[in-house]
Amino acid sequence: MDVQHHPHVAKKNLKEYFLEFLMIFLAVTLGFFAEQVREGFVEHRQQKEYIKSFYEDLKTDTLRITTYSNFDESKLSVLGNLNDCYQLISKNIKSTGCLLDIIKISAFNRPFKITGRTLNQLSNAGGFRILIKSDGDSIINYQNEYSSFDDFQTTVFQEAQDQVRATFDQLINFSANAQMFKPNGSRIELNFDNKTVTEPLLSANNPALLNKYFNELLLYYRATYNHQQRMLELKEQQVRLIEYFKKKYNLE
Repeated sequence: MDVQHHPHVAKKNLKEYFLEFLMIFLAVTLGFFAEQVREGFVEHRQQKEYIKSFYEDLKTDTLRITTYSNFDESKLSVLGNLNDCYQLISKNIKSTGCLLDIIKISAFNRPFKITGRTLNQLSNAGGFRILIKSDGDSIINYQNEYSSFDDFQTTVFQEAQDQVRATFDQLINFSANAQMFKPNGSRIELNFDNKTVTEPLLSANNPALLNKYFNELLLYYRATYNHQQRMLELKEQQVRLIEYFKKKYNLE
């Protein structure tokens, strides 16, 4: 009977086991550090992309906010003469020519909305986590300031304008109102001059309602002034952030 002989396998000593363990440990550790370095590089690149994108949004908004501020300024220049117009109409119910410009500038608001593409990305994709703390804090502070401003726009500012329009509808003569608002395709154009508005503006001699209307216009004037000032304060913050990121990241 043949007897099969199995090859002899030498047993590993403790030193060899330790060396194998050490090699595996080093391989895993180096792989971990390599992954950390790679993730750090990717996050650093994403961080700069977020900052550059936010920087571009700020530059766009500083130009836009100037236009909106100028729109408010045109309102203020007309609403600043409320007392003269009120006194004129109180003495002669037909002397309503001064009302045309007032009706025109109080017909609607132009709320300012920031370019929110980068802020939305930072919030939705967890981008604030990878930003340098000082950068993230600056952006969050700006976001909070805008939120407060936008809350003012949608409440105090808009409500003041809503009140003006509601009383205007009670005060104005329908025929004159119809002459002022003319459809043009998909838009409504406003005609505000003595040539297009030939009907009497006021539906009746109602001193109490006229007084109410001008009081609401005065409130609207104050709300518009505050709206413009808050916009200008927001613009100052935008300019500071532009300079901050431009200097820190060598942006153009």
